[in-house]
Amino acid sequence: MKKVTKEVYLKWYEDMLFWRKFEDKLAAVYIQQKVRGFLHLYNGQEAVLAGSLHAMEIGKDRMITAYRNHVQPIGLGVDPRKVMAELYGKVTGTSKGMGGSMHIFSKEHHFYGGHGIVGGQIPLGAGLAFADKYFGRDAVTLCYMGDGAVRQGSLHEAFNLAMLWQLPVVFICENNGYAMGTSVARTSHSTEIWKLGLGYEMPCGPVDGMDPVAVAQELSKAIERARSGGGPTFLEAKTYRYRGHSMSDAQHYRTKDEVEEYKKIDPITTVRETILEKKYATEEEIRQIDKRVQELVKECEEFAENSPYPPKEQMYDTVYEQEDYPFLEHKL
Repeated sequence: MKKVTKEVYLKWYEDMLFWRKFEDKLAAVYIQQKVRGFLHLYNGQEAVLAGSLHAMEIGKDRMITAYRNHVQPIGLGVDPRKVMAELYGKVTGTSKGMGGSMHIFSKEHHFYGGHGIVGGQIPLGAGLAFADKYFGRDAVTLCYMGDGAVRQGSLHEAFNLAMLWQLPVVFICENNGYAMGTSVARTSHSTEIWKLGLGYEMPCGPVDGMDPVAVAQELSKAIERARSGGGPTFLEAKTYRYRGHSMSDAQHYRTKDEVEEYKKIDPITTVRETILEKKYATEEEIRQIDKRVQELVKECEEFAENSPYPPKEQMYDTVYEQEDYPFLEHKL
């Protein structure tokens, strides 16, 4: 694994704090109806992404996930202002305002989506890995899913073919305990989700999804295995989300006390404590990071607020692309 240095810890803190505050702002403007539709927030699960980014080769490896997908593309290098604008439905967004919350996408940065269909991204992740193997590209695909998605039959089909063809893919279940709103214990005889890999003789195991170091360690091994031709791995990152499944979730399935208990192991707080304990930064330097994050979130909000909505004609420009289409000129 790449060494976890002072600089890594400082980057983890700034990145995770920005992701959290970015989504806190989204929650606020959602209530104001500036962001419409569904909104699924990542608050609490940031350590999974932070550790993943440390383990992968950004710019070469690929990432695909479900609809809790706002901060992953930012971590891979997508301009956060464009992500905010996409959620606002503005023309300056990542998909010109036509994708919205669940469909952030950037081929340029190797982020292959947010997918609104539960488990729909799992066979697509295997497909990305198949293409890399077929064309001899030295890349690994990281395919994320929630604990609810593992009930989908497509997971088993993808696992079977990934092992049969020894595809360079790492499947990661971000198990936040409740899927949409039902605990794993009520939907599965076995609560150890990682054991699903055993049925396919796939290397698999659990990982502490609240600790970026633990995530980076296990993912580094899995990525190296995949890159060297050793085939896929299935990891269960045990994590927790502090907000509801979506903004409309009343969260009757858990208590406020339970949420507060998990906040005691908030990955942002624990990384901050490590930084201070190891004297990687002073309290004043931490405050400067906090200030930079606050300013960047404000910049993203202002960019989205001041951007125009797409023109009506854009709907037609994105539908037809045949050269001899007789009615409208294709402009995009």
